[in-house]
Parts: sequence; C-alpha cells; structure tokens
Amino acid sequence: MNVTLAVKQYVSRMIEDSGPGMKVLLMDKETTSIVSMVYTQSEILQKEVYLLERIDSQNRDNMKHLKAICYLRPTKENVESLIQELRRPKYSVYFIYFSNVISKSEIKALAEADEQEVVAEIQEFYGDFIAVNPHLFSLNLQGVARGRSWDPAMLARSTQGLTSVLLALKKCPVIRYQLSSDMAKRLAESVKLIITKEYELFDFRKTEVPPLLLILDRSDDAITPLLNQVRTYNLLLNQWTYQAMVHELLGLNNNRIDLSRVPGITKDLREVVLSADNDEFYANNLYLNFGEIGTNIKNLMEDFQKKKPKGQQKLESISDMKAFVDSYPQFKKMSGTVSKHVTVVGELSRLVAERQLMEVSEVEQELACQNDHSSAQQNVRRLLRHPGVCELDAVRLVMLYALRYERHSNSILPALMDELAKRGVSDKYRKMVQCVVEYGGKRVRGSDLITATDAVAITKQFLKGLKGVENVYTQHQPLLQDTLDQLVKGKLRDGQFPYLGASSLRDRPQDVLVFVVGGATYEEALSVYNLNRSVPGVRIVLGGTTVHSTKRYYVYNTH
Repeated sequence: MNVTLAVKQYVSRMIEDSGPGMKVLLMDKETTSIVSMVYTQSEILQKEVYLLERIDSQNRDNMKHLKAICYLRPTKENVESLIQELRRPKYSVYFIYFSNVISKSEIKALAEADEQEVVAEIQEFYGDFIAVNPHLFSLNLQGVARGRSWDPAMLARSTQGLTSVLLALKKCPVIRYQLSSDMAKRLAESVKLIITKEYELFDFRKTEVPPLLLILDRSDDAITPLLNQVRTYNLLLNQWTYQAMVHELLGLNNNRIDLSRVPGITKDLREVVLSADNDEFYANNLYLNFGEIGTNIKNLMEDFQKKKPKGQQKLESISDMKAFVDSYPQFKKMSGTVSKHVTVVGELSRLVAERQLMEVSEVEQELACQNDHSSAQQNVRRLLRHPGVCELDAVRLVMLYALRYERHSNSILPALMDELAKRGVSDKYRKMVQCVVEYGGKRVRGSDLITATDAVAITKQFLKGLKGVENVYTQHQPLLQDTLDQLVKGKLRDGQFPYLGASSLRDRPQDVLVFVVGGATYEEALSVYNLNRSVPGVRIVLGGTTVHSTKRYYVYNTH
C-alpha cells in the first residue's frame, strides 16, 4: 500500500522494457507532473533517458538515434497527437504506455497510423495520479462541483484516477460511501461500474479480508482545511509538520516551492524541490513539528561544518586528490541541502512572525474546539483590528466563527462582516464566508462536527477536559481521525456510511483506501500516517481530488 513505490516501479519498468540505448521520454502535462513526483531528472538521466519532451511540443527535432518512451494519459488530444507523431516519426522506435485504460478503437487508430512500423509495444500502466507521500495521493483537480453536484468531466477524471490507484495497488475493494453526500455516492457508483466493466483487470488474488474503499465528502468537515497549519512553531507545540507548513505558507506544487519573492534570495534558490525520496533531511523531518525542525537544522549545519573541506587542505598525492574528488559530490549535495532548508525554515519563521500566526492559530483552535462564545467573539474582533493580521487570515477567522456559531442566538457575524469591510477586504473574499457556510454548514453535514451529542462523545470530551489540553495550538483533531478510528474497530455505522451493493465486511478491514471528494489535507495525512504506525495489520492510503492549503480551499468554495 505504497502509492509512491507503485508509480516509481511503473516508470522503471517502462525504461527497462525499452532496452539499452539512448532514449527520449515523451509525456503530456499531467504525466510530466506524475513522473516528476517520483523521479528526479538526474535519476532519469542515469537510466539513459537523455531527453524529456512534451508530446504537444511543436519544436522537436528529428532524432533517429533515440528510442521514444511515450507515457501519456489516454485522452482524445493525446491519442490524436500520437497519431500525427507516428505518421511522421521523429525517433527510431516507440514504446507507448498509457496511464489508464484505452479503448480498442483508439488502439486500432494508432495501429493504422503506424505505417512505418516504428511502434514496438503499447501497454497500460496505471499511474494516473500524483503520489504525494507513500500513503497520500492527489488528482490535482480544482472546481470539481457545480453547486452540490459533480461537473461531469471532473466525475470522469476522478473515476479514472481512483480506479488507477486501485489497479496500481492491485486492489478490488468493497465500497462504502458517505450517505449524506450525493457526490460521494455518484463517485462510488461510477468506480463500481468500471470495476464491473473491466472485471478482468480487477481479477486479483483474493485475500481473507477484502480491501475497502471509503468515499467521503469534504463538506462534512469544512473546518480542517481552514485551520492554520503552522501552529507548532513554538518548541512546546508538538503536533504539526514541516510539510504542512511549507504547503500552507509557501505553496508546495508537485514537490516544488517558488521562493522567488523571498527577500534577498539567490538565483539558485528561487525554486527548490522538496522530495522525501531524494532529500534525506526532508524525509527524516517530514512529520516533525516546526520546533524540532529548528533544532535539526542546527545539527545539520554543525555536521556540515565538520565535513566541509578545509581551505588549507593539502593535495600532495594521487590518493589525496582521489579522496577529495570522491567526497566532493557528497559535499556539494550536502551544501545544497543545508542552503535549501535554512532558506525554507528562515522564510517560514519570517512569515509566522510577520502575520502574527501564533496569535491567529490560538484563536482558530478556540473557535474549532471550545464553546465560549463571549471569549471567541472578543478575540476574533481583536485580531480583525490588528494591523499585522493579513486579509487571508482575517477572512479565515470569520469563516471559522460562522461555522462554529452558525445558529448561536447571539451571533455577531454581521458585525464581523462589517469589520472585514472596514479593513478593506475585497468583496470576493467577504462572499467566501457565506460560501463556506453553504458548503459545510450544519444543514449539509452528515456528521455532528462541532457539538458532541451522544453519551460516548460527551464522556470523551469531558475526559479530555479533565486531562487538560497541554497545547492550545493542537486541540483540534480532524473528523477523519474519528471516522477511521471507528472504521478500524469495526464500529463505523452502516447507516451513515452504507456499503454499495450487496457486499460487506464481516471482519475489521486491513487494507483501506480513503478518498475525499473536494480534497484532503496534510493534517488528515498525518492522522493516517500515525494510524498506520499504531494499529498493527492495518494499512491506510488517503487520497483526494486535491490536497488543500487555505488558498486552494478558498478557490474550491468559490466555484
């Protein structure tokens, strides 16, 4: 149950199957992103792939000395581009791989275009998704809904992406979905239809406990994507992660960060790559809190200083020179790692201070987890009047207030909206407050996200209060964590999460794929990571139409 490894193995097989010799890798926009998440350019180069090209590029030269490996999504546009390519081939031989199921009629059209017989093979390799972490994937889709229904094209793409993950992991699952969401049900039915239609592809070895696909809707927990993902900046705050902070504050796009706007940034650091596969420091610190990152950066720099070649180092013999040359690539790599992470962590620290994010986060947690309206409304008003709080954070605070006290008799939401207007917050941003209530308010939620109503939940809340919340920045736990806790214990209610069709599980699930329509978050990915580590025999993979930051969530709710 490792999505990163699944995609990486597909790419490795493509390259190996094409045999020895110089190669070009032809991709489209989406498969370029898919491959870049699991392989660096230098790794690809080591496998005799000397050129990376886009199939839609008009300026490619004839290079008959190269073999072409084509990795493409099976879209009409790509098939047409490939037909034109085969009619006037630029390379000696073509190994064609589609990232999902392709129709027989399209294969026939490709065969008819191959008059020069340059195609060596055509295969389907099911890497039609972005592997973010081993247990987290995304389809990189925005605006999947029209109101509360699917955009038809987005439903088709989500179905393709989700069935691709199942095929890559070799799972034919029993399906459950969130009853309160028509979109979750539609996607479940669409996936089931493909499994039935392509039953031969899904004919995997049976396991004692069948795998489970659980389809959820983001609207059931509209709070988690709004919470600031930087609340463990303080050394005492031990629950948030390096990866989540980078995504929230700097923007993580297919493992790349744009640092071009950082004050005083050098040319070589304007864009950096953070990949757990190729960056040991990032891999080891991915899930650590920001306080621990600061300590580990210091240790990394001290280690670098010890290994740094001395300026007066004498190269008196051939063996001295050989030792220096052998160590230099590793030294250079370490130097780049130190520079990159010091720059990233430094910029995160600057933004936390500049945007008053410690104070903002504390109030966000109060809104999400406490029930003191008087204190909440005073703190929100105070921060809305604070000149250091940016527009984005001001709107987020009002959104959280609107969701938390949606039906409170003394709600001051109109007054808070006036405060936003006085601050000069744009009309577009102010409208988002109502959008998020319509999307994830009490009327549409299938679960009781905010108020504990049953005896067990009330007792849990009471016991939590007795223990005390050591860290005011980490009180909130995503709803997904409770859902998965119930699932792995065999207690998830059929009434809220029914099975699709006659199949059901008698035993507790072992292999679980969770997909969130409307997007997952890094906080939820951390919950999945911790569950995988703490519950023996259970393997969970989380996916979503996207992975949210607050900005992406705003975009999603304005469609």
